Amino acid sequence: MYLDFDGVLHPEGVFWSRWRGAYLGSQYKDHQLFEHAALLETLLEPYPTVAIVLSTTWVREYRYGGAVKRLPGRLRARCVGATFHSKMNRHAFESLHRGQQVLEDVARRQPRSWLAIDDAREGWPPSVDTNVVLSDPTDGIAHPLVLDSLIRKLEQQFGRA
Repeated sequence: MYLDFDGVLHPEGVFWSRWRGAYLGSQYKDHQLFEHAALLETLLEPYPTVAIVLSTTWVREYRYGGAVKRLPGRLRARCVGATFHSKMNRHAFESLHRGQQVLEDVARRQPRSWLAIDDAREGWPPSVDTNVVLSDPTDGIAHPLVLDSLIRKLEQQFGRA
């Protein structure tokens, strides 16, 4: 599973500060960072073999280890890597749409099946519609339509264990 954080596990409006770290913009005062992480943990329980590859900008900000540490334990334990790593050309990587970044990683890893959860609509060709859950920029995976899509596509891609 390719996992974005912003717009998936919490609203998309995340800012970075040397003093505060990551924080949500004031328009999201009723939300908190990683507010939907427990929901994702629960959704993944029937699929114990599903591994997580981080496709989030948090990896470029905090490196892989720092990004993983922000997830709760059961999600953290599933993490196996990220679409970006320090040996890559950062400028070239950032010039790609998220969909292209994920598809390049899929080509490298060649998983039997995969699913991406992201709020970025750009860069996903129609041929991978069954592999992508587009989340709500504010409500993330908790939005009812997104949640329905995620449950259905988890079953399609990974089946019940």
